[in-house]
Amino acid sequence: MTPDLSAPSRHELHEDLFAMLIGTTLVALGIVFYAEVTLTTGSSAGLALLLQYVTGIPFGWLFFLINLPFYVLAILRMGWPFAIKTFACVALVSLFTEQFPLWLDISGIEPLFAALVGGGLMGLGILSLFRHKASVGGINILALYLQDNFGIRAGWFQLGVDAVILVFAFFVLPVDRVLYSILGAVMLNLIIGLNHRPGRYIGFS
Repeated sequence: MTPDLSAPSRHELHEDLFAMLIGTTLVALGIVFYAEVTLTTGSSAGLALLLQYVTGIPFGWLFFLINLPFYVLAILRMGWPFAIKTFACVALVSLFTEQFPLWLDISGIEPLFAALVGGGLMGLGILSLFRHKASVGGINILALYLQDNFGIRAGWFQLGVDAVILVFAFFVLPVDRVLYSILGAVMLNLIIGLNHRPGRYIGFS
């Protein structure tokens, strides 16, 4: 009997865990690329990067703390399973960004390459998490809530928020680094906006 490929299928627990591990690895690697050449991005990760450049406090700690208030929305609006998975993903990204410099020695990287490839890695990582009902916190939670309840595309909403954060970057970073960061943000959100929409992917967690 031929299986009905159009019917939604539930993700198994091991599939969710694997997607969370791969997704957070990609996001963390993209952030390491950005930090290496002093770029930033949107959402809570971008805010944490800017604060790291200003204060010297490690990104991992800042990223974890900034996301704490958003768990309330995650629990109230998205449910405990989503909140727990998101908490785990934020913790993993925080851990990986601290550990990657010990595991990976980057002697040099061009800002344009870091912006486009790093943005692409983060976009693919976030997409993987979205499809398994998880996120890396912050604006991602709000973006998913608005898409699920009001039909507002998560990628396009986040692009608008990211634009606001990048404006503030002009007060912290050199102009060329902000321009590279904008290119990376466009790459990230194009990946999410073009791929994460109703009917494009039918698996669910």
